[in-house]
Amino acid sequence: MAINPVRLNHAVFYVADLERSVAFYTEVFGMEVVASEPRFGAAFLRLPRSGNHHDLGLFGVGPDSTPKTRRTGLYHLAWQVDEITDLEVARDLLTGAGAYVGESDHGATRSVYGKDPDGNEFEIMWMLPVEKWGEFDDLAPVLPLNLDADIAEWGGVRTAGRVVTEAPA
Repeated sequence: MAINPVRLNHAVFYVADLERSVAFYTEVFGMEVVASEPRFGAAFLRLPRSGNHHDLGLFGVGPDSTPKTRRTGLYHLAWQVDEITDLEVARDLLTGAGAYVGESDHGATRSVYGKDPDGNEFEIMWMLPVEKWGEFDDLAPVLPLNLDADIAEWGGVRTAGRVVTEAPA
């Protein structure tokens, strides 16, 4: 028997400056603050199209904390978008915010990467329709992203709308 989750419900980060991080996620991701807990220096944010209570929790730990360096632990979180053109918007917004760190074609997915003000890395990703994964069904290459070509090929194809409604048998 195994634990049977259907998706990642939310993520929580420790941040040096709570207000700075709330500003980043509300401006760059369009999130809204749905709850706060002043006793713990915490804010809980929701994505604009989410049906979730909150998608991200932020806990302020103060200015003496240091940005993370490569170590064991969390590397990044991936936020899935519905259309390939959302990656172009994400790249532009992240570049404008000084938060863009790269992009990749992973075969079955296309990705743009960014970092928040505390150095927490995240991925904005779009997934090809499952029936188009082909050779990438069991591969995850890191290839250069050709977003213009991908938009020409996949523009208008929405892939994030699938919802798991029941557990597998």
